[in-house]
Amino acid sequence: MQTLRYWDYYDMTSTFTDLYENAQKRIAFNNLYDLIITKQNILLAYRTIKSNKGSVTPGTDGKTIDNLKTLTDEEMVLLIRRRLLNYQPKKVRRVHIPKPNGKKRPLGIPCITDRIIQQCFKQVIEPIAEAYFYKHSYGFRPVRSAHNALARVQHLINMANLHYVVDVDIQGFFDNVNHTLLLKQLWNMGIRDKRVLRIISKMLKAEIEGEGTPLKGTPQGGILSPLLSNIVLNDLDQWVAGQWVNFETQYAYAGNFHRIRALKKTNLKEGYIVRYADDFKILCRDWKTAHRWYHAVRLYLKDRLKLDISPEKSQIVNLRKRKSDFLGFTIWAEKKGKKRVAYTGINNKKKEQLKKEAKDRIKTIHKSPTAQNALLFNSFVLGIHRYFSRATHVSVEFARLAYDLKAFTYNRLKAIGKYQHPDIPPPTYKKFYKNNYRTFKVAGVFLFPLRDVKTMNNLCFQQDLNPFTSEGRTLLHKKLNPDINSEIIKLMKSNIPDRSIEYLDNRLSRYSMKAGKCEISGVFLTADEIHCHHLQPLHLGGTDMYKNLRILHKDIHKIIHASIPETIVKLMSTIEISESIIQKINQYRKMSNLEPIDIKI
Repeated sequence: MQTLRYWDYYDMTSTFTDLYENAQKRIAFNNLYDLIITKQNILLAYRTIKSNKGSVTPGTDGKTIDNLKTLTDEEMVLLIRRRLLNYQPKKVRRVHIPKPNGKKRPLGIPCITDRIIQQCFKQVIEPIAEAYFYKHSYGFRPVRSAHNALARVQHLINMANLHYVVDVDIQGFFDNVNHTLLLKQLWNMGIRDKRVLRIISKMLKAEIEGEGTPLKGTPQGGILSPLLSNIVLNDLDQWVAGQWVNFETQYAYAGNFHRIRALKKTNLKEGYIVRYADDFKILCRDWKTAHRWYHAVRLYLKDRLKLDISPEKSQIVNLRKRKSDFLGFTIWAEKKGKKRVAYTGINNKKKEQLKKEAKDRIKTIHKSPTAQNALLFNSFVLGIHRYFSRATHVSVEFARLAYDLKAFTYNRLKAIGKYQHPDIPPPTYKKFYKNNYRTFKVAGVFLFPLRDVKTMNNLCFQQDLNPFTSEGRTLLHKKLNPDINSEIIKLMKSNIPDRSIEYLDNRLSRYSMKAGKCEISGVFLTADEIHCHHLQPLHLGGTDMYKNLRILHKDIHKIIHASIPETIVKLMSTIEISESIIQKINQYRKMSNLEPIDIKI
């Protein structure tokens, strides 16, 4: 929803819609570069990168988004255009982050201006690629999620009785993407502006600090990498679908049921692919078909995409007898009445990882029992509950996890907190946790109970939810509620020094009760856009009580307190302002003993 607001603000919505519709018609694009360097596209890219928490991560030049904030719009546009005239990306910073299996995942962090340039390219290429992508790939695509991929697998097990799964693990996928093949795939998608392809080639070959120039691969950590990776594997999606789901028959059948019945009489391989990034499954009806798919996919990846599979991690699983892991979940087909249904839980590696992280966070609270550390623990608990609540056995899994950690938690926190039933829980606690389980209260904060979670229905993705069509955007506004839980988790993680626990808790409560909307403009706010305003300022006798706080867009909050006319005008240019909004702002300024704004819209 925030993304769509940005599109509208920079008047790019119709442009992206046109790109998508023309790509659906398989029209070639020869002048994309001119669109990429438009002022609106560059400023949209800057705004998008600025709102990303990764914008404060420095590249090899040591610069972050803070080094660019002083530039005017014209200076920002000129900077990007000059860089692109004879583009040569700066060295990519290499960092390693831990993986659940104990190994390290290498990430490549481009410099901040290179990230903005990649975002400029992504914004223009993505609508074109989306018109070509297969409907059942879910990773790194607009409004899709891991839960949608899991729901599709559950649907195929429950409704189609497909109990055999081909699990294929691509060996070092992101490090082994063939550059020449990728550029050819972009060309086949109609991206035929040679300037664009040449710059993308340079991005792929950007020197990695300490490692030299890569001959293959798309560095994880780059803005454009997830999209390019999806373009590579889209060939696999379409090939698998073309073998069965989209197989073109000579006879035009009246309905899909009759078509499938006819296909089953042939020697074709029945199979359905579900993919999230480089993690994918092919669901089949029997072992023989699954075996044929396993070897067919292995050969296709090797011959066509120049990729190898890991024999140790790739396998065929009979879900009636064994479990299959997918995106942190584990899946199996359990007998229920006369048929089998999909049951899901948390896979063993993920459970061990969660247990370790919970212990680390409890140790941190033990060493430093502050409200901030308690809130960080709560954000962790709420986050994992939110993700795994789509598992059918989530309640059992977390009850066991809480039991395993019970003695450890009690021994660590008994000296610094009070173990009790939250008889009068704060509003935020009450919103998420209904059961009256005993928990620790540390520094005035009730810790969220690990065991208190219930399963939620996991619905299949509605294919009409497409931000690149007017109909899809209308559905998005109607059907997709703003993700308040996700933003509350981010708010809990934010560090606000020298603030009372009353302020921190009431800020969360106010945001939750107001459904995440700015109390002046009525627009939904993400955690990065929120400022919490004291209606009666503290220096004028105000308090941190709930009724004295207001959730506002950060720029509106700055306008309320600004005294220099030029600053007010500049801030007003960044958001949509109406006469009624100015009237409300002036009411707030009056409470702060400030002069009203006298600017006509």
